[in-house]
Amino acid sequence: MNTRISKSVAFLAIVVMLLASGCARGIRVGKLQTKSQSVELGGAESVHVEINMAAGELDVAGGADKLLEADFTYNVAELEPEVKYSGGTLIVQHPDVKTRVTSLWDLDDYRCEWDLSLNDDVPMDLSITLGAGKIDLQLAGLSLTGLDINVGAAEATIDLTGDWARDLDVTVKAGVGRATLRLPRRVGVRVTVETGIGDVDAPGLKRDGDVYTNNAYGESAVTLRIDIKAGVGKINLELGE
Repeated sequence: MNTRISKSVAFLAIVVMLLASGCARGIRVGKLQTKSQSVELGGAESVHVEINMAAGELDVAGGADKLLEADFTYNVAELEPEVKYSGGTLIVQHPDVKTRVTSLWDLDDYRCEWDLSLNDDVPMDLSITLGAGKIDLQLAGLSLTGLDINVGAAEATIDLTGDWARDLDVTVKAGVGRATLRLPRRVGVRVTVETGIGDVDAPGLKRDGDVYTNNAYGESAVTLRIDIKAGVGKINLELGE
């Protein structure tokens, strides 16, 4: 396991333990606010992007003129995000998660929503961690060189449809919940799925044991290689365009 994935797993473990135990007190719902923030690319020829969200709703897509264009909506002060960019590394995260993120299960009306747009043109190694909530990733069009996704108790939609200019290795780790991956038809796709307690629904894909492929696999010049490790829940593999 590489260092980046190890950090994501450690982050997720901390979040899940804190959310489950409610080890700190004093979290209160306050006034709903939206904070907009952007980050210029600068002179970087490629970037590494880390998005670490403890709990909430996370939307990520392309289409930004800058490296990052973001709207953050929240009503709990401890969930105010932190954005850092240096040396070609962009980090968007909940800061001080070890001490400040506590049990949110008792807060029926808390809100935490991130709407992030990333630049399509710069080559990007993207790592995303969500502890609990809902995640919607519309990644077609991004110039991805690597993709790691790590979700705990969440409903996840990962859209990889469209054309891709280069091969891509994708790692998805899902704990509890449902994950839907939308896959391209004209780009070769090979998906390996390891599940604990859960089902895999893959209409239109060929299956050989734990491996699923589309008709373009082995024929197209570009291949998406996707490795999914899931705990409890359902995996949907859908063919798009």
